[in-house]
Amino acid sequence: MSVSEKDVLHALREVRVGGKPLAETGRLSSIVIDGTGRVSFSLAIEPAEAAALEPVRLAAERAVKSLPGVATALVSLTADRVASSQAAPPAAGPAGRGPGGPPRAQTIPGVKHIFAVASGKGGVGKSTLACNLALALKAQGLSVGLLDADIYGPSAPRLFGLGGQKPRVISGRILEPLDGYGIQVMSIGFLVEEETAMIWRGPMVMSAITQMLREVAWSDLDALVVDMPPGTGDAQLTMAQTVPLAGAVIVSTPQDLALIDARRGVAMFRKVEVPILGIVENMASFACPQCGHVSHIFGHGGARREAEAAGVPFLGEVPLHMAIRETSDSGRPVVATDPDGPHSRAYREIAARVWERITSDTASRPAPRIVIE
Repeated sequence: MSVSEKDVLHALREVRVGGKPLAETGRLSSIVIDGTGRVSFSLAIEPAEAAALEPVRLAAERAVKSLPGVATALVSLTADRVASSQAAPPAAGPAGRGPGGPPRAQTIPGVKHIFAVASGKGGVGKSTLACNLALALKAQGLSVGLLDADIYGPSAPRLFGLGGQKPRVISGRILEPLDGYGIQVMSIGFLVEEETAMIWRGPMVMSAITQMLREVAWSDLDALVVDMPPGTGDAQLTMAQTVPLAGAVIVSTPQDLALIDARRGVAMFRKVEVPILGIVENMASFACPQCGHVSHIFGHGGARREAEAAGVPFLGEVPLHMAIRETSDSGRPVVATDPDGPHSRAYREIAARVWERITSDTASRPAPRIVIE
């Protein structure tokens, strides 16, 4: 049985705020229902109302979850700005909150370091790099997880050969991450069909990322690699606000069009006070498999020059090669299946530089409080 928006609104009729039905308060966002029975919406609040309206959020979630045909109900509280009286960060209250304020950035239980792999635009090989970077860190003897935060285009299920698998619910809402070549992996792609279009507004994306961070049983990780969606929007702000990021790796191809967007990515993370661990040049060169001639299809050296201009480390180059593409598409990432090959060596060298940066004095700084004007 499928559920409709009318069914959801009917279920919410007994959920009240200040004596009024929730649907009549003007707080309710658009209701998103996907083909898997997942229902999502948010409640608009002022920051000072967060604690008081948490029971309303829980009641709304329970009411919707009780409907036939609903597999998962996801309700979030959203506030666009910090109240002016809280412009200066107040002393933390219970559970990491300022007195009456929104949640403060907190560490994730079981995770020592969290860092983002990001790009200013899509199509630069960011997810492939994040996957192989996680595997290269594991090859150093570290315990590693990967969170696929690209809600609109999740790649981790295919990259790790985990397509069609579902995470196990341990208790309540806590999910157990899947295992991909020894990496603890979580992705929205495990919870929806591969062909499903995620037509979600910003609050839904932000809530989903927060849940995948905090309602997953990450176990004793030295590093959690977060594969970010491309761009500089809600997901990036959510990560910077929600957890103390050790830094961000920016991925770009060498041509000017990609570098313009990489520059925006650097500027965005700097604005929210997240350290830039460095820039990687992906698809840096192509060697013909027949004659061995090296061609620079997208140019060469642009990311290195951009790193120098921005005053951030250049982490290395990854070539454009069919082996990387083939192993990624087939769920056999090159670092796992050909650990001693030249392409794996490139990823391992980048991973070593990233880990050195993370464990230096730039790591683990508290995340800033973000105000969206």
